[in-house]
Amino acid sequence: MEYLNDIILRTDNFLWSYILVVFLVGTGLYLTLRMRGVQVWGLMHGTRITAGYYDNPDDEGDLSHFQALSTALSATVGIGNIAGVAIAIQNGGPGALFWMWVTAAVGMATKFTSCTLAVKFRRINPDGSVSGGPMYFIEQALGWKKLAVTFAVFATIATFGAGCMAQAGELARAFSALIGKKVMISGNIDLVRVGVGVFVAFMVGLVIIGGIRRIGQVASRLVPFMSVFYVAAALIIIVLNFRGLPGAIMAIFHDAFTGTAAAGGFAGSVFIMTMQWGVRRGLFSNESGQGSAPIAHATAKTPYPVREGYVALLEPFIDTIIICTMTALVLILTGVWTGDPEIGGADLTAEAFQVGLASLHPSLGQAGIGRLIVTFGVILFAYSTSIAWSYYGDRCIGYLFGLRAVFPYRVVFCFMLIVGASIKIDLVWNLCDIMNGFMVIPNLIALIFLSGVVAGELRNYLPRIPEFDRESRNRRR
Repeated sequence: MEYLNDIILRTDNFLWSYILVVFLVGTGLYLTLRMRGVQVWGLMHGTRITAGYYDNPDDEGDLSHFQALSTALSATVGIGNIAGVAIAIQNGGPGALFWMWVTAAVGMATKFTSCTLAVKFRRINPDGSVSGGPMYFIEQALGWKKLAVTFAVFATIATFGAGCMAQAGELARAFSALIGKKVMISGNIDLVRVGVGVFVAFMVGLVIIGGIRRIGQVASRLVPFMSVFYVAAALIIIVLNFRGLPGAIMAIFHDAFTGTAAAGGFAGSVFIMTMQWGVRRGLFSNESGQGSAPIAHATAKTPYPVREGYVALLEPFIDTIIICTMTALVLILTGVWTGDPEIGGADLTAEAFQVGLASLHPSLGQAGIGRLIVTFGVILFAYSTSIAWSYYGDRCIGYLFGLRAVFPYRVVFCFMLIVGASIKIDLVWNLCDIMNGFMVIPNLIALIFLSGVVAGELRNYLPRIPEFDRESRNRRR
């Protein structure tokens, strides 16, 4: 096992040394220029679309704009916002948050481009459901069947890692730490964690058996609640420690380019480490350039592909600029990221919330409210992420083997949740990074070649925006 883990770590470090960092940020910058900074001037229009201002239930598709965004957000707002940020700050220092911001900023243009293509080249199945995503626009728009299959294979494998075992593993670890009990059998098997895995698998199965419409219904209720709940708790801690906020902000920007706050290495090498961890965890959190979110956005009810692109660019903003920043500031302000190196992931974030809320009143610390909040957040985030990623996987499986293979895939997915809850999760995290990287490459290649198609769609759409249509304005009056 140690030999296998060493190979995985070497592969992981090779992919994320320069290749994917340059490819992700470079492509995002290119698409930002090609789409004329759509993530800046298109933010308000995307908000209006998501709010249902232009919804038409008769439009072709499965989900409303809000449900499609909620489904995609349920995959992105997950363990990466709790455990992933903690890992980035612990390994890369406060400066890693800056590079997460960069990934999100340019990633908004990447999401806009990929999700516009997903709707434009989606497929309506015989049963009336919708299938879409990079595998479809790669094949239909570029005619590169092998590259499309490559993406679908990597994405299917990634669903069992990032969207399944990693989520179940962090959930089980957080719950086990909260109750402080283990029931060991056969040496390394903890019955508590196995029980958590079985429960999660059952609850996920109840939702995904109903397909994308049920997933969208659950996500549209769960995502807003869990996001507001988590951000509110983090804001309380930030307000309690507001005197340290200027110093924390200065550390984020200073260490982003010097890396001096990160542990080990010379200044230059530590700067690279800071940037790598920021981009790596930023991608894991908001999935910009990865190609997974377009699978959900392809289901939106809309006659204009660009319209869903506007909705999609909200994702990195909500996920990384808002929620990940809340986690990072709590970690930095409480100072726990410089503590025990044996504590990491969701456990480190739980410790930060515990310390932060204890400063409000000692009784809160004694009652373990901070750990309880993070554990509750991990449960909700992991559950919602697993639901959304199961849909990504069943669309990829449907593309590769036909819709008959979808139900067996769902059964295997639920079983792997039990496995993920039961095994050592560090190995799974490293596998997640590799699979995420393998998904990025074919997706970004397609986005670069098809950016002209999206730019054309954007030019054609702008004159049709209902705000600028006199008849639509009069009708709304």
